[in-house]
Amino acid sequence: MAVTARDVKTLRDATGAGMMDAKKALTAADGDMEAARQILREQGLAKAGARSTRDNDQGAIAVAGTDTTAAVVQLKCETDFSAKNEGFTSLVQKLAEAVLSGGPDAVQRHTTAIEDLKLTLKENIEIGEVRLVQAAAGNLVDAYVHRQDGRGINAVVVEGSGVAAEALHQVALHIAFAKPQFLSADQVSADEVARERAALLEITKAEGKPEQAWEKIVEGRMRGWYAERVLLEQGLHGEKTPVKDSIGSGSIVGFVQVLIGD
Repeated sequence: MAVTARDVKTLRDATGAGMMDAKKALTAADGDMEAARQILREQGLAKAGARSTRDNDQGAIAVAGTDTTAAVVQLKCETDFSAKNEGFTSLVQKLAEAVLSGGPDAVQRHTTAIEDLKLTLKENIEIGEVRLVQAAAGNLVDAYVHRQDGRGINAVVVEGSGVAAEALHQVALHIAFAKPQFLSADQVSADEVARERAALLEITKAEGKPEQAWEKIVEGRMRGWYAERVLLEQGLHGEKTPVKDSIGSGSIVGFVQVLIGD
């Protein structure tokens, strides 16, 4: 069966393949469009396997949720150009919605769609972090996604107990930009605290501070060190009032943050 230029264009538009690859596939398939698509798919997946070791620290993040449950999915790729592709951002949102309704393993049902995107964009594309936050009875969750050029690059989900919805949202916004590592000071390992305290003591001594002031100076510097890492010790939005004092009588149960390129 003769292969026409229109057939080649149709196949290229459908698969993203090059002109010569599309023509060769159609010729091998004797003009059968579906068979040609399968040939290109098999060839593309073989090439995709060779790309699997390439760095893919770009991508997009999506969140899907309700007042009590939120799903976060990160889809990784090699370039921000691909991450801004409509097909890419649409797929990561579908993955988040699938996790919301079916749990973290639901992403496995979209393997074919991910493979097709690999073929179209010709990059090392894979699932990154997948998180599902389900609030305890009576608790609320709030989510925030910071977007850049149409793609999510910084997603936060925070769970609160007895915290008003607006106050919880402000905490989510704060987390997005302050990027705390821990919820509370007791989550920081004792070894890490001891190392930092010892280092600060040596710095204080080297500065020639009077010995009787060492302990007080080190304690002050430790508070600053905690405030860089611990959510509840940080000033909300950089102000003096710490997060723990900005949420009334309620409490922050936990948080999740997923970032692109960090």
